[in-house]
Amino acid sequence: MVKIEGTLDEIRELIGDVKRTVSDARTTGKKVVKAAKVTKRKLSAWQRYIKNKSNHIKFKRGDKKGRLNLAAMSKAFKRGRK
Repeated sequence: MVKIEGTLDEIRELIGDVKRTVSDARTTGKKVVKAAKVTKRKLSAWQRYIKNKSNHIKFKRGDKKGRLNLAAMSKAFKRGRK
């Protein structure tokens, strides 16, 4: 921890206005969040298919047990679109 000695005016000169810095950081953060929300786009049909938990096909045994079987899911997705 650093100890700073001096009058209040001298300390303000060294550090700057803390309240202004904090409020600037908050408003900048809000602007970034707002900009991130604007860039949403519609999901593709495949992404919507994957998102739906009832369409999940998982490996039942072996090293990949519990993981999604994307090859089988892809085949089911393509068959369902005909």
